[in-house]
Formats: sequence, structure tokens, C-alpha cells
Amino acid sequence: MPVITGLGFITSIGNDRAAVLRSLRELRHGFERVEFLGNPDLPVKVAGTVKGFDFPTPSWRDWRWPNNCRVDRELLRGLAPHGVYALCALEQALADSGLERSALADGRTGLYCASAGSPYLLSHFIDQMHANRGERGNPMGVVSSIAGTLNFNLASHYRISGAVCGFASACASSSHALGFAMDEIRLGRQERMLVVGAEDFTAESIIPFSSLRTLSNNPDPATASRPFDRRRDGFVGTGGAVAMVVEDGALARRRGAGIYAELIGWGQAGDGHGIAASHPEGAGLREAMRRALADARVNAADVDYVNAHATSTPAGDRSEAIALNSVFTSSKARPRVSSTKALTGHGLSLAGAMETAFCALAIAEGFIPGAAHLEEPDPVCDGLDLPRATLDEAPRIVLKNSSGFGGSNVCHVLRRPA
Repeated sequence: MPVITGLGFITSIGNDRAAVLRSLRELRHGFERVEFLGNPDLPVKVAGTVKGFDFPTPSWRDWRWPNNCRVDRELLRGLAPHGVYALCALEQALADSGLERSALADGRTGLYCASAGSPYLLSHFIDQMHANRGERGNPMGVVSSIAGTLNFNLASHYRISGAVCGFASACASSSHALGFAMDEIRLGRQERMLVVGAEDFTAESIIPFSSLRTLSNNPDPATASRPFDRRRDGFVGTGGAVAMVVEDGALARRRGAGIYAELIGWGQAGDGHGIAASHPEGAGLREAMRRALADARVNAADVDYVNAHATSTPAGDRSEAIALNSVFTSSKARPRVSSTKALTGHGLSLAGAMETAFCALAIAEGFIPGAAHLEEPDPVCDGLDLPRATLDEAPRIVLKNSSGFGGSNVCHVLRRPA
């Protein structure tokens, strides 16, 4: 059975395990007032900022990161900003799991990544191409900017000779990466998988969602992201990276690794409905949850906590609440439910990995994050248990939901180690 043995974090609520844990327990958000593109007239005023990193220009020579992150200058030539986040997060996860870099190159370790690429760098390189009519270009421009940039760079840097792949299913991407990583281990194809989700924190990655009318225009960092609240008006953008070391349980125990949680099942289902809008009744997510529970061989009543996808958009939260009521309330199950996007913002491709890692921390440390910033629940949430404060309750079984464009829905079930 796959288990999680290492975690690494570069997020709006902290750049290491201790800081993230404190933020989750104390419901400390990572939001700040921002001004994107030097334009004070933009309606988007708040974001989940990634502290300690600075990417003021597309040139890697101008980039800065915290002193405790080790970044090889030669490697930088092929990295996007979110690649720097990912490298720092993966180094943390490897250290946390007690793995040496030399252990990764034996063919029994794979790497699955998720990101949307770097619109920041891609737009820069395309502008350069047009300016010089295609006569000159950065030789590393492609590998640093397109959607596979994480797996290109990390696989070569760590000499990964096992399974290597990138996943692109919008906000379900890193959850897909984790699900298929689980299957690699369960099928005996790999003994260990590194799973990484990351996104740039730049205007180019966030502001385009304003045209979809999915971003919050609330200027107050304390209330802009409020999943399931009646007055929610959209999500708050963020970036960063989270890395997980996932191993065969027997291997992890043989080498004496600490285990955060067991990954006991996952499921996925499409909405079959629309390009960007969730199914109004949450049909795909409902089915994905049921498939995940069936794969894990647990009942709805066995689930203690659900970490919801809920991004704080009116339509998305509504469809998820309906799906949750269908799966749990209708069977008289009442797990605690919250969305940690109330603290971090929505990390897009990063979200699934980030929030699964939060679930693993909750299991290992014995608490349930509260539904931060929730003042007046939407009536559609009637029947759901939405605790306002963090609970000192040790969840045994946790369900994590993710949804993405095109109706991609992915759910994972985690369990406290025996």
C-alpha cells in the first residue's frame, strides 16, 4: 500500500512544514494586498503571496530566493519561477523522508509533476521571437516555459530513470499525478514516486481568470477567500509548490521511514457537462467520491474529515456542497468539512498536491482544520458539518476532493497508519 513519507512546502502560508502546520492549526491566512501589472484600477486586489522569493524580470540572473533553499545556478537556465519553488519543496521532502539523492537513480523511483507551465516566461520568449522575426531565441526558452518544464528539469537534475510524466487537467492536475503515482506502486511498477505540483505566482498565471469572472474582487485579505460562505465572490489566486515522497509501505517500514498517512484509494469521474463550469448538481464529483471510497473499501460513514476543493466561487462551491450532501448526508454520515483554500488561495494545478499534504499533516498531528472566514454558510450547505475553528480531533480516514476545467474530478482517501 502506498504511504506518504516526505513533505515539502513553498506556499502562501509557509515555506516549511513547521510554518504550514502552525498556519493550519491557527487558521492564519497567507493573503496580502497586491497591485498586479502596476495597474491600481484592476479589480483584483488580494492574492496568496509566496514570501521570500522574487522574480522581477524573466532573466534568472535577477531572481532571488530564501537562503535556506539551495539552487544550482546552472539549473536555473532551464527553470521557470515555479521550478525554483518546486526544487526547494522537493529538497525539503527528500530530507523529511530521510532519502539521499543517490537513492533516486536506480530505476525504482519515478517522478510525476503537475503545472500549467510558465505563461510569464512563455509570453516573454514569444514577444522576443516576434521582435527579432524569429532570428534569435533563448535555447532554454522552450524547456523553461511549457507545461512539462517541471518534469524536464527535475527528472534530469535528480537522474530519475523510473517513470517520468507531467499531468495537465487544470486544477485537478496534481491530484491526477498522485493517483497515477499510487497505481505505479500498487501495480508493482515502481517502489517510490516523487509527486510535485507547482505554479508561478505572477500576473500572467492569475489575472486571466478575471476575464472568466472567477476571481474575487473583495479588497479585504481577511474575507476575500471564504469557501461555502453566502457572500463569496470568487477565488483568490496563489502560487508555490508542494512535493511528496510516496513509497510502497513495506519499503518505507523496512528503511525505518516516518509515515504521515496511508493512501488507500482514489477515484476520478468527468462531469460530461461544460468547459469551465462545474456540473450544477455536482454529478462528476459525486461519482468520483463514490469511486474513491469503493477503491479504498470504506463507507461514507467511515470518513472523519473532507478537505473540499471549494475555491470560494459561487457556482463551484454550490455544486460541491450538493455532491457532498448526496454522498454523505443522504447516508446519514456527517464528516467534518472545510476548504483550506480559505487560508492559501487557489493554487490551480498545485492545489490537489498541496491540500493532500495538508490532509497528511492533519492525520499525523491529530487535528482538523476549521472552515476559516466562514460567517454565513450558503443554505445549500445545510446538512454539512462546517466547523468554524480548528478541532483537536485526530481523523482516521480523510477524503480529499479536486476538480478542474472540463469537469475533471479526482478524489483521494487517506488513512492514519496502523
